[in-house]
Amino acid sequence: MDRRLINIGFGNAVMAARVVAVVNPKSSPMKKLKDEARNEGKLIDATEGRRTRAILITDSNHVILSSVQTETLTQRFQPLADQGEEEQP
Repeated sequence: MDRRLINIGFGNAVMAARVVAVVNPKSSPMKKLKDEARNEGKLIDATEGRRTRAILITDSNHVILSSVQTETLTQRFQPLADQGEEEQP
């Protein structure tokens, strides 16, 4: 299992293998997802009071808010995906 951490801003990190999706927070379904996670106690706010620019969804159904752009986070995950492709025969 991959145990690498990805920086999501302000000294916060997530385990790369646990993240299922990185999504844009502007759409209505994502706002609803955030509200539902808050009500269930599964919302983690890592924005340090800044504007939410990305939402990370984990395999445990936790929703993590980040103030780092979605594109930036995707780029941080990209080297991991490229490395995984190289390891396959």
